[in-house]
Amino acid sequence: KRDTDMTSLVGHFIHGEHVAPQDGNLIDIHNPSTGAVCGQVEMASSALVQKAIDSAKAAYPAWRATPPAKRAQVMFRLKVLLEQHSDKICELISEEHGKVLHDAKGELQRGIENVEFACGMPQLLKGEHSKDVGPGIDAWSEFQPLGVVTGITPFNFPAMVPLWMWPSAIMCGNTFVLKPSEKDPSSALYIAVLAAEAGLPPGVLNVVNGDKAAVDQLLEDPTIQAVSFVGSTPVAEAIYQKASANGKRCQALGGAKNHAIVMPDADVDNVVNALMGAAFGSCGERCMALSVVLAVGDEMGDTLRDRLSAQIETLKVGAGSDNSNDMGPLISAQHFDTVSGFIDSGVSQEADLVSDGRKLSVEGFEEGYFLGATLFDKVKPHMEIYQKEIFGPVLVMLRVPDMQTALELINEHEYGNGTCIFTRDGEAARFFIDQVQVGMVGVNVPLPVPVSYHSFGGWKRSLFGDLHAYGPDSVRFYTRRKAITQRWPSTNLREGSQFSFPSN
Repeated sequence: KRDTDMTSLVGHFIHGEHVAPQDGNLIDIHNPSTGAVCGQVEMASSALVQKAIDSAKAAYPAWRATPPAKRAQVMFRLKVLLEQHSDKICELISEEHGKVLHDAKGELQRGIENVEFACGMPQLLKGEHSKDVGPGIDAWSEFQPLGVVTGITPFNFPAMVPLWMWPSAIMCGNTFVLKPSEKDPSSALYIAVLAAEAGLPPGVLNVVNGDKAAVDQLLEDPTIQAVSFVGSTPVAEAIYQKASANGKRCQALGGAKNHAIVMPDADVDNVVNALMGAAFGSCGERCMALSVVLAVGDEMGDTLRDRLSAQIETLKVGAGSDNSNDMGPLISAQHFDTVSGFIDSGVSQEADLVSDGRKLSVEGFEEGYFLGATLFDKVKPHMEIYQKEIFGPVLVMLRVPDMQTALELINEHEYGNGTCIFTRDGEAARFFIDQVQVGMVGVNVPLPVPVSYHSFGGWKRSLFGDLHAYGPDSVRFYTRRKAITQRWPSTNLREGSQFSFPSN
């Protein structure tokens, strides 16, 4: 029987069962639209984290031996259940994160697409074979799972990012311990229950809610073989260093400052619409949010300033439960203060504040964490609002004389997550794609998030580790390649001892 009443008191999911809070170490979960407490989540004790690790370890031998096609059958059933229960999942996301329901639907759909990719993973696990590499000798390689792996996920995509990780990991034959964000844990827990209903054996997927102590335990435990992380750059770097020091494979995706170059020949209507959605969707709490506009030429700068400020006036901001809204609140009061502080910094450093989101008030939701869309013009590269990741509904515009200057600014920035160019010029677009030092690039596409059968990841200080998330890279990350060379003795092939290095 599926336990779906997990929103008021959130525990864990270990060995196929929902584990209710035990020791009373609870923290509040807030509804960002109202500011009210909508539930509590337990911070797992060391013993409970160990129980999850031990469960995954015990489940690993049998799951590794399960044929990939049978693993895929579980994924197919999970996809159906996710679609059937999408309304419930999106309500949980909206209540705890604050994003508008239609945005939550988009997040969940992207997660489901990663489950669909995982369904086809037996094709990618086949390995390679070469016959007769030497006299009577065959060679092949195969991909074997790592063992128990873990994922540590952020608040901004509480359903999608876990689905970037564990479906691929378990399809490769691993077992998994997930530590979601304590700010909005319910959707990840609910999905784990659905996975069990789909037929996932106990222990293959475990979910523990916790704080830094739980994370440190996962990073230090010798059973854990690999760590996937998504979050801010300082934390990503610390996770990568600690995991690596403990002998674990690690991919740690960090922060971003995503630039959009707007060329003089760009379709302005398309640009303005694209920038509005990419900058202010999900209240700017996306690592792929477009937060910097590089307007080539003052004429384009003036046009964008006027058109964007006019569009901001029409933006509908309110509770995430109202599907007619364009944008919901920020995740917490603390983050509201952080983002407001960045706006204060921009003003103090004499950037031109065109639209001030601090003036917003949402009637009936005065205690919610609402900050309106904010636009700065004539920003300079030394300013904090340009250098730092704000992670809120703040769009900054710099004016540059030409594309080369814009390209240099992007390449000099410490982050290299996503970028795009708006232009009608194919030559300019092709040059930009080739020269920009960023991991995900769009041409007239403001949010160039790769589809599930490609992989997601930035460059520079936006990614620590060699392999990107989901897609083909996930198979490489969650498996080890083993090379086998085999020869069976033959009465027709007898050789004496050979002391030179073997060759074909």
